Amino acid sequence: MGDLSIESVRAALDAVVDPTFERSLGELGTTSDLSVEDTRVRCTIALSSPSEPIRREVKRRVDEALAPLGVTLTEVEWKVRVPTRETVSDDPLPSVRNVILVMSGKGGVGKSTVATNLALALRRLGTRVGLLDADLYGPSIPTMLGITGQPQSADGKKILPLQRFGLKLMSVGFLLENDKQAVIWRGPMLHGALQQFIGDVEWGELDYLVIDSPPGTGDVALTLGQKMRITGVVMVTTPQEVALQDVYKGVTLCQKLNLPILGVVENMSYFVDSAGVKHEIFGAGGGQKIADYAKATLLGQVPMDTAVREWGDKGTPVVQAAPDSPSGEAFAKIAETLADQIAVEHFKRSGGEKAPKAEGARRLKILR
Repeated sequence: MGDLSIESVRAALDAVVDPTFERSLGELGTTSDLSVEDTRVRCTIALSSPSEPIRREVKRRVDEALAPLGVTLTEVEWKVRVPTRETVSDDPLPSVRNVILVMSGKGGVGKSTVATNLALALRRLGTRVGLLDADLYGPSIPTMLGITGQPQSADGKKILPLQRFGLKLMSVGFLLENDKQAVIWRGPMLHGALQQFIGDVEWGELDYLVIDSPPGTGDVALTLGQKMRITGVVMVTTPQEVALQDVYKGVTLCQKLNLPILGVVENMSYFVDSAGVKHEIFGAGGGQKIADYAKATLLGQVPMDTAVREWGDKGTPVVQAAPDSPSGEAFAKIAETLADQIAVEHFKRSGGEKAPKAEGARRLKILR
């Protein structure tokens, strides 16, 4: 048995490298509450990503580091402190740590499906999440989340978002008299409505605000980019070339507006039949082409799955209704990869020096 003093255990723990930042836990200052009893060790470790694979890897490295000291059991309590975007003095969302814009230059690629399931998957990781339906002409979030009703105001100034499955929600669909009513507004009215949904809604403390943008390029990204610092964009595409040509334009727009592209989601990637044979109906490799063009990460590929459509029509997205389905698992992995990518991007922007410390971290309450 090795030397099992609290000092030796602390030194071994401090040398463990956090895989998100490739810096030691000692450098990051993210360990606390260390205790040693016989050959058992207890400690708290704060991470910057709620990703389960990151927790598993850190636990493996901790066990590997402490084993030579004779430790037989290590109990780790996990906390997460999601990194915070830089805000300006008049930022309309000072309590929102990250703003994620889900967009594409192409209609019909499933942005709303991706945005809704991505938001729910982030929520199921134990984080605080809001979802804003910025597709003002074609709001689909109310249907996909099976929620109706009009938002209320407690003080006559701020609008309280509706809630479903732990998500805070806002959509122009909540303000229409019925779900078949058309929105007949000119551009300035849409611009004003979007600003209200950002500034006049009581979003509260959020780790992530996911914004479902409308088809095409331009207005929403431009409006949001002028009002606040956006953490980054998740670009959605399908594999076929006809979709890629429009999505390239979306990437170019983001580059012109200095909006970082956090990653690419390839939706409707393939179909697996009852015999287990994989069919790439719309071709292959489109998502990777967009990722390469954007110099970004391919966050994941979502298969064509009737469960996505069926549960979406019923008002319970597949991540909530069937998390173990192929598409449910795909969205869960995309959320984990995105959360880790956001932490890495924050670290890069700080020059590799400002990883979030343990202060202000919260215990993870994973909803799985």
